[in-house]
Amino acid sequence: MGDVVGRDADLQTIARELDSPADQPPVVVLQGEPGIGKTTLWLAGIEQARQRGFRILSCRPSAAEAQLSYASLADLLADVDDDLLGTLPDPQRRAIDFVLLRGPAEPAVTDYRATGAALLSVLDRLADHTPVLLAIDDLQWMDSSTAQVADFALRRLSSPVAVLAALRSPGDSDQELPLLQSDPDRIHRVRVGPLSLGALHQVLRTRTGSSFPRPALTRIAQISGGNPFYALELAWGTRREGPADPASPLPQTLAQLVRIRIDGVRPDVQPALLAAAALGEPTVELIQFALDTGPAEAERLLDAAEDYGVITLDGHRVRFTHPLLATGVYTAASPARRRGMHRRLAELTADPEERARHIAQAATRLDAASAAALDHGAVRARARGAPAAAAELLELAIKLGANTPERRIALAHDHFDAGDPARARAMLEETVAGLPAGPSRAGALRLLAVVRLHDDSYRESAGYLEQALAEVGPDLRLRVQILNQLMFVLVNLGRIPDALQLTSETTASAERLGDPDLLAKALAASVMIRFLSGLGLDEPQLERALDLEDLDVPTPVMLRPTLISSLLLAWTGRLDEARESLQSIRRRCLDRGEESDLMFAAFHAVVVECWRGNLADAHLIAEDTMERALQLGTDIPRAIALATQANVAAYAGRPDEARRSALEALAIFQRGSCLAVTVWPAVTLGFLEVSRADYPAAAAVLGPLASAAAAMGYGEPTAAPCAPDAVEALIGVGRLDEAATLLDQLESNGRRLDRAWALALGARCRSLLLAAAGDLDAAAKAAEHALDEHRRLPMPFERARTLLVLGQIQRRRRQKRAAAVALQEAARAFDEIGTPLWAARARAELERVSGSSPAGSSRLTPSERRVAELGASGLTNREVAGALFISPKTVEANLARVYHKLGIHSRAELGQRMAERDT
Repeated sequence: MGDVVGRDADLQTIARELDSPADQPPVVVLQGEPGIGKTTLWLAGIEQARQRGFRILSCRPSAAEAQLSYASLADLLADVDDDLLGTLPDPQRRAIDFVLLRGPAEPAVTDYRATGAALLSVLDRLADHTPVLLAIDDLQWMDSSTAQVADFALRRLSSPVAVLAALRSPGDSDQELPLLQSDPDRIHRVRVGPLSLGALHQVLRTRTGSSFPRPALTRIAQISGGNPFYALELAWGTRREGPADPASPLPQTLAQLVRIRIDGVRPDVQPALLAAAALGEPTVELIQFALDTGPAEAERLLDAAEDYGVITLDGHRVRFTHPLLATGVYTAASPARRRGMHRRLAELTADPEERARHIAQAATRLDAASAAALDHGAVRARARGAPAAAAELLELAIKLGANTPERRIALAHDHFDAGDPARARAMLEETVAGLPAGPSRAGALRLLAVVRLHDDSYRESAGYLEQALAEVGPDLRLRVQILNQLMFVLVNLGRIPDALQLTSETTASAERLGDPDLLAKALAASVMIRFLSGLGLDEPQLERALDLEDLDVPTPVMLRPTLISSLLLAWTGRLDEARESLQSIRRRCLDRGEESDLMFAAFHAVVVECWRGNLADAHLIAEDTMERALQLGTDIPRAIALATQANVAAYAGRPDEARRSALEALAIFQRGSCLAVTVWPAVTLGFLEVSRADYPAAAAVLGPLASAAAAMGYGEPTAAPCAPDAVEALIGVGRLDEAATLLDQLESNGRRLDRAWALALGARCRSLLLAAAGDLDAAAKAAEHALDEHRRLPMPFERARTLLVLGQIQRRRRQKRAAAVALQEAARAFDEIGTPLWAARARAELERVSGSSPAGSSRLTPSERRVAELGASGLTNREVAGALFISPKTVEANLARVYHKLGIHSRAELGQRMAERDT
């Protein structure tokens, strides 16, 4: 650090931040005007971090690289061992191969989220062994694709990773720098100011080898404003021109000074400098080819440029000694010379994306070949998971005159994929308004429907899709895409008969098209809709859909045959298979960074775990889901997380939390028009009131829901899971006729389709209805029949509820011994599952029989006990997280509560205490 002059306070600040506790890694931003010395401080900060044992991942983007997708990310990962990269999950490894240009020439389409997940995995794995510093110079020039994945990773890190960045100011705040918005409280800004006169003197003497008279030094300091780069350039000019005359004019701005410096370079050297300034990653070989000269001549010109102090040669790479000089070289060249250079570079560049940018910068108008090159570059960028870069290329084409509806639609798609749905929507609405009816307009309407789904506007989406279907014409692929999407939207609007009418046309059209993945989606959606309509489960068609599905094609999880299969497994009582399938989906979402999709899968995973009586895992998934929803920062993921939390809280006997979360989720969902999601929290509210035996409140919520399900065309009993609770609530308030009507439908559909769930819960409800009518003997037989059906239904909580009903009826029949046996078994089951409201009800009934009650449950919650058991087995937090498909932060939070409750402080104590508890 001996060559850093006049920055002692700044160096101490950086050192202090690097010495922060491991769980509070800093984000240090060095901000200042061009030439003020940010890079010098940045390099010194890297050296400080290296001395403290940090693993450094660094990049130094340039203005030319800012347009190239993942240029900065490739630099950040350049020194990461291939052995580590090779251990990443396949989607992440392929994404990194594309970033490092090690994949196939035409990569399969990937997603920036997979790239973000890959960077997250790399940072977490490196930070497991040593602290990591992400060091970025000239942050304002980081390409948009890298900025997007860096933001994704930094928002989700569970390991300590520090950031040291240099950022030019003044600028447009930090709106273009999302990674500075991930956690504003962590950011420490170091304002890099001017050097003092004494410090400037020391810098000038060290760098130029000369001392300057005080008058000259004072003038340099005044004009430069203490900016060391500006001062050095003035000093070099003064030294070259001899002793300064105090009256002689000096450049008054940095731009003037840079221009004078560039103009001082020999004319024959300037083309080499222009080639270097125009290239994203200039090398000696590329400059030689750009100049169309031999190696010796290229070396001579670059040596001369190095003698001028404008560039430096680092092996075969060419770097400007300061970014301002690169900008100065480029802007000093005439527009015609710049276009000529870009035209030459376009002929040399193999990468389609970089070639397209050179073509655009060389053009004054666009011919067909150039337009095709820009389109191909956009396709390549999109395939690499860089939709923002693809959008930039299409915008270049449009600005140069290739303003076609197809390009505007593709541009809107790229804006949407890059996370800007508002811009995509505005562009699509304008495009649709100006197009005549036909396939192009149908394509725009379909995409507009996708964008509106992002706003949770299902009714508007359905309208756009129905318009698109009417206009699509002979384009079979587009027709199948529209039909698949329209079926999904109609189901979520509760328009089951309308969706059913489309199934035959959709599957037939998909068969004719011959695209396996689109056919898989059509088949799976058709199987689901027919199932919901009460037409049974077509297992051969579902198996065919799963065989045809291409898991590598980016698709919303709700449309995936694998998810549809998971739900159908759950709804037909194959809960263990459903759990395994949902775990696989969640793992795939995590590997690909598809966190919005993960939210949807997580909700259903929680439902399945509750049905299985595994509240420990259900609680952990719900807790993890809320953490991820907060990271995503938008309403719908948060509403899903709240609905998930409410469901677990209702089972776990936390009524205030369950009601608060369910109502908050319902308020968010009701702002949209998706009927399917609004049902989730409403069903939870009804179940909560049944749990509390508040039947009037339960009937008010569940009665209309259960009746509406049949009216909307749901013929499958499990498609209306609230029906048994609705029947119980209606019986509880004496509305026996309404209860009987719902119960008849439940039992009839259960017998017709042989659904164990409907038959077991229907028989329990029949028992309640008969008991309410005073026929206790028939009620007891119905309850015993329900228990027979429970033998093929792996839902211990529902079986315990049936035991509770049987015990109540036997008590009323004065069969005290039999009642006590049933109620004791029910109470024990409720305690084991962790449903205290129901356990209390069973114990209350038992006390009415015998005055005894079973022992209470453990101090640890089921989820805390689950994490503690895995932690005590010797697994690390990350391994526990992997086993449970949750984040390490969720594991840490649960272990902290376990340590507090058990009064321990280490893993060793945890292992001992858990062994004692088992004994």
